[in-house]
Amino acid sequence: MDILKTLEATIEARKSADPDSSWTAKLLSKGPEKCAEKFGEEAIEAIIAAAKNDRENLTYEAADVLYHLLVMLAARDVALDDVLTELARRQGLSGIAEKEARS
Repeated sequence: MDILKTLEATIEARKSADPDSSWTAKLLSKGPEKCAEKFGEEAIEAIIAAAKNDRENLTYEAADVLYHLLVMLAARDVALDDVLTELARRQGLSGIAEKEARS
């Protein structure tokens, strides 16, 4: 998990970087909607790799999904800690009970 925190900090630092020198800065400069679109593209690529039982590509695409998720969160100023807190809140709850509690 430390790698995700490190990556989050790097992404945050890239918010002020020159988009010509950083892929992350370039993506963030295009706005939250583009960041969300890119996350969706990467998620679809991971789904395809999983459906094809392509373990190597799924590993690669899953890393892309995590990176682009963090970029999307940063674009909307949502901290990874907020997501982790929500996961911790759900720990020990059945998925069925958690979903019923949302309605």
